[in-house]
Amino acid sequence: MSIALPSFLAPQAHVSPAERARAVRNLLVDAAAATAVGALNSGVVLLALALHIGASTMQVGLLAAIPLITQVLQAPAVKLVETFRQRRLISVAALVLARLSLPVYALVPFIPERNTAVLVLLAAALVHYGFNAVAACSWNSWIKDLVPAETLGRFASRRGLVGTAVSAAATLGAALALNQAQGNETLADWIFAGLYLVGFLFGVISTVALARVPELAMGPRTASAPLVRLLWQPLKDRNFRSLLRYLASWQFAVNLAMPFITVYIVRELGFDVSFVLLLTLASQVANIAVVRGWGYLSDRYTNKSVLSAATPLFILCIVGMAFAGELDSHAARGAYLLLLHVVMGAAGAGVGIASGNIVMKLSPGGQSTSYMATNALVGAVAAGVAPVIGGWAAEFFARRSLSLELQWTSPQGVNELIGLSFSHWEFFFLLTAAMGLYTLHRLSVVKEAGTVPPRELVQLAWSSARRAVRNASSVAGLMVAVAFPAADLIEARSRRRLTERVIDPFNDPTVSRRDEVGFLLRHAFDQPAAASGQFDDVLARLDRVSSR
Repeated sequence: MSIALPSFLAPQAHVSPAERARAVRNLLVDAAAATAVGALNSGVVLLALALHIGASTMQVGLLAAIPLITQVLQAPAVKLVETFRQRRLISVAALVLARLSLPVYALVPFIPERNTAVLVLLAAALVHYGFNAVAACSWNSWIKDLVPAETLGRFASRRGLVGTAVSAAATLGAALALNQAQGNETLADWIFAGLYLVGFLFGVISTVALARVPELAMGPRTASAPLVRLLWQPLKDRNFRSLLRYLASWQFAVNLAMPFITVYIVRELGFDVSFVLLLTLASQVANIAVVRGWGYLSDRYTNKSVLSAATPLFILCIVGMAFAGELDSHAARGAYLLLLHVVMGAAGAGVGIASGNIVMKLSPGGQSTSYMATNALVGAVAAGVAPVIGGWAAEFFARRSLSLELQWTSPQGVNELIGLSFSHWEFFFLLTAAMGLYTLHRLSVVKEAGTVPPRELVQLAWSSARRAVRNASSVAGLMVAVAFPAADLIEARSRRRLTERVIDPFNDPTVSRRDEVGFLLRHAFDQPAAASGQFDDVLARLDRVSSR
């Protein structure tokens, strides 16, 4: 199915070098503006808006779940792209609809009834992130075809560098703006509205720049392999199922706690939202500083070794959150939180890069795309469910406490040797730590050759961090496990269709010699398992093609 489009939106059979150069410039503008939208309107700022209008902990959990759970929409979006075959139209239209929700966000602070304001906020977030997921699926396939493979790495690094710089500047700007509203609810209303209206303007710039990027027409329509079959196939791999259990439990444990750290710092510890934004920025800087070091370690040793070192380090930081309230000094609490966020950012980089690498490493040749897609969907579901359960758990423990005392009684009196008291957030963060211990158990059964002790890796990572702190680069962070490989999946479905449908192309008179050779090459290079017993058969068939 195709759609009649104006000439400036229609796909092109050919894109000239000059058009590609202009496309890269427009894509960099899109990257800068889209990153500004994310920094000003998502993450901590969105949670801060929810806290500002009086959302409950459970409602904050629902809000935090939306950006994660909506990633599953990328799977059906693959069918949308293959059906309509107008990737630029799908991306631009989806982004327009997504960004129309930003002015709705801006109106939320002025809705007088709290429950109504929260419902409007949740609905706007659902529209925003849902259509963003559809746009991302189409964008991935569109840009992969447009940017030549030999320059894709340089393009991605430039885009990442621009995004990092803009994100840092926008985060600082949002922190300074929100800092002006301390103690002034009316001013805070207008500042939140202003942030979302500025974000909407950046969204318009991003959408216009993206609409100016040409689209190469998709190849001829072919019958593709069933999507469900490609996504189900990795679940038959026993070792990969073990990896999925680890990654899903990790995403669940982390997202059980992470959205509520903002709630804890603001409502329990008494810091303002601008300070939370600065903590987020510090975590991102630490993440960027060490990601190359973690990558070096995963290449030199194994990904499982990196995960064995980074996962408990991150979990210990979440446990450490439970004791932030024990510090009497406000300045000491702030320094303690800063240290925790720096370590979490560094550990998150290790988990992010190693989890992505190990998925590819454990995927059979020619099937890495379906394995990555299955991992992304499982991770998105686990990560999306976690904040909802976390919100319920936080409210449950708000009305409960546990005290442990060890006393020594003597003729001179009673001496308290140990006194521990856990309530509300302490319970909550320790529950997350318990889930974290389960993730370590799941990791222990994953098989990857060459695992080394975590202690050695931590020492090497620290030395790498000190050397790399001046060389910032982009990093996927904790979201890497839910990054859906839409472009590769669309290509894989077509490739798999060829290997499945054309069982014996040499006896089919409708198949040309060129198609036969293409089939053989794909079979030889995309199916390494056939390189032993079946490779001689492939060569024999190739000889038959050449002799015609």
